[in-house]
Amino acid sequence: MSHQPPGPDREHVFRSLYESVYPDLLRFVQRRSSADQVDDVIADACLVVWRRLDELPDSRDEARAWVFGITRNVLLGRHRGDRRRHALAVRLADPTTPTRNGTDPRTDPAADGVATRIDLGRAWHRLSPDHQEALALAVFERLAAPAAAAVLSISPVAFRLRLSRARRALRHQLGTGPIPDDKTPYDRSVGIQERNTAS
Repeated sequence: MSHQPPGPDREHVFRSLYESVYPDLLRFVQRRSSADQVDDVIADACLVVWRRLDELPDSRDEARAWVFGITRNVLLGRHRGDRRRHALAVRLADPTTPTRNGTDPRTDPAADGVATRIDLGRAWHRLSPDHQEALALAVFERLAAPAAAAVLSISPVAFRLRLSRARRALRHQLGTGPIPDDKTPYDRSVGIQERNTAS
């Protein structure tokens, strides 16, 4: 950890960090928060970063992951309860609504992309919150395993395992892969995992 001196050097370090991470941080928060909360979340996260600047890791990648971790904690504080389900929700159109040219979207080749998005959205909602978060950090945020692990406060090995299980679960939900190894599909309606009794 680097220990930042007070004064102009500290401000320079903060400004440099802010400028390098802001575009990615903005997208990170926009995907997880309502539009009217984005500025507040980033401001709160920056305040925490400023106060804890003496804990800033020396490595650029570690510093980036550290800021994302702080921001994630701010978001978690704002989204108690159903934070992940709502923060990463995919807005979907009604699949039975006719297209602009009046054709049925289930048979219209131009609507195939919409159908794929709907299938993906439905599969996403059936994933556990942990699987959603692992996929979001790897795919949406493009964080490497060590950085994503730091955001989640777990080891890189644990993150890779979680990501592997999340990918397997998503393939299963899309109907393109086998049942996940743990054979415990997540059931959102009861909020628990149930053992598969079929042999």
